[in-house]
Amino acid sequence: YQTRLGIQRVMTEGDEANVLVAMNQQAWEEEHQDLSRQAAIIYEAGLTIPEGPGYHYAIPAESISQRLDWPRGRNFVFLGALLWFFGFDLALAESLIRQRMHRHAESLDRNLAALQQGYHFARTTHPAPFPYTLPLPTQTEPRILLSGADAMALGALAAGCDFYAGYPITPATPVMESMARYLPAFGGVLVQAEDEIAAVNIALGASFAGRRAMTATSGPGLSLMIETLGLASMAELPLVLINVQRAGPSTGLPTKSSQGDLFLSLYGGHGDAPRFVLAPDSVKDSYFQTIYAFSLAERFQMPVIVLSDQAMASRQETTPRPSAPWDGPLERLVASGEDLDQDYRRYRYTDSGISPMTHPGTPGGMYLAESLEHDEYGHPDQTPENHQRMMQKRARKVETARRLLANWRMTSRRWGDRGAPFGIIGWGSTRGAVREAMKRIQAHGIPIEAIYPHTLLPMPDQAMVDFIATKQAILVPELNFSGQFGRMIEHRYYRELDERHVHIYQQKKEQGVPFKIREIYDGVMAMLDEERRQWEQNQGRLAPVYHRVQQLRAQTRASEDRNEHSERE
Repeated sequence: YQTRLGIQRVMTEGDEANVLVAMNQQAWEEEHQDLSRQAAIIYEAGLTIPEGPGYHYAIPAESISQRLDWPRGRNFVFLGALLWFFGFDLALAESLIRQRMHRHAESLDRNLAALQQGYHFARTTHPAPFPYTLPLPTQTEPRILLSGADAMALGALAAGCDFYAGYPITPATPVMESMARYLPAFGGVLVQAEDEIAAVNIALGASFAGRRAMTATSGPGLSLMIETLGLASMAELPLVLINVQRAGPSTGLPTKSSQGDLFLSLYGGHGDAPRFVLAPDSVKDSYFQTIYAFSLAERFQMPVIVLSDQAMASRQETTPRPSAPWDGPLERLVASGEDLDQDYRRYRYTDSGISPMTHPGTPGGMYLAESLEHDEYGHPDQTPENHQRMMQKRARKVETARRLLANWRMTSRRWGDRGAPFGIIGWGSTRGAVREAMKRIQAHGIPIEAIYPHTLLPMPDQAMVDFIATKQAILVPELNFSGQFGRMIEHRYYRELDERHVHIYQQKKEQGVPFKIREIYDGVMAMLDEERRQWEQNQGRLAPVYHRVQQLRAQTRASEDRNEHSERE
């Protein structure tokens, strides 16, 4: 388990670890290569820890816990030692542990005893100041410890989600566990289905019945759910689907992170089936993007995919308590009395592409949610003219949404030196490493700017074009092998890139782990080196041209001088 502490917001694991707590030899063997040279190593007394740079602190946690007749308390012995080393309040820690374990009286007392013994041992045997201290934060704003999975579940509840169907799959299962913990208290229903196909179809059926429905899965499950996403598009039913990406293909690396499902989420499925795809870039943002997903799904009667990943969904952050629920539009366009008094057309052609819908049991509002191509009434109709018109109707909803989203702050996040010649375009969980790498780069006096779109379908085109307009070179870091997002940027904005001679540099990583800060930093520096090399190369290649231009200018001036002299004579 890895923890990073700071008085400023922490959004990435950083580069090197400053402190290692090794409770066994395996922990040292597997983790020591990621330590800084001056790291503090707190370890079980008796382990073989080579001498070297840094600080060594032996803690006899095993013997202390045995003396207390509580072998399970070793971790609390180490925790007590950490409290002393970091200068944290023992009484405050005891209070928090009591709150957490108040239902387990016997183990609570023993764990507190182990905590106190670890604290007093460290204070007695290691009185010298610890090399790494952290001032306590001074802000009084309420904060909570939240994982990305919890944030998405809470966002769904804030949006009024009252039905969840899912099937356990790593690393998306924590979303279902959070929904199971909270949803019943809000009067909602949760169903654990027999597989992913059943889960998404149950959720879609609940949506047809008038519920705000959601499911969550990972890459293999999304592959199975794709056909039902097409059904949701064809039947024009709202559905929110969270995809917690993991490294693939196939079973792949179930507990490792990736951004390899981008193309599957954007384009997966047969035929042109409109959908929305959103990409939160932090734990906090996962809460809000899930609310936005429900707003889009309900308003436009379409499926929405929220693209998270293992690193972000599993990561826990202290974050301000989420603000009041989203006050934007969340309601479906429901058929009115006038619609129902006449011959009800569920899929009536409209300028926006959105048609009034009903729930089962609405008098005069019965319709067939057909997967076959259908007419305005929902009756199967395979005529060429009808198919063309219905395809246009469904696509029109995306264009309507594009105009609406142009006024939403949620479509993208842009920060850094406005108008800088060098930029970064990324998406999702890579933002944390990019954010800190940019600070290092700016500290060298190099201007740089970044943009992270939150709506990947539809893309915030105007914001992207405005960003590209001032750039000379752009780095696109992403966690997949083929550089899917970089290819998408090059394809979608090829005209703007070509007209302004903007160079795209892809930084691809597919190792199952997030970017380090130094990797993004090195990627930007490599981009700048290549830009300088190309400039010098072009200068050398164009030297004869420059020389010829200078000759022509000299000849022109000489000719003008002769003409002026002739006119005087």
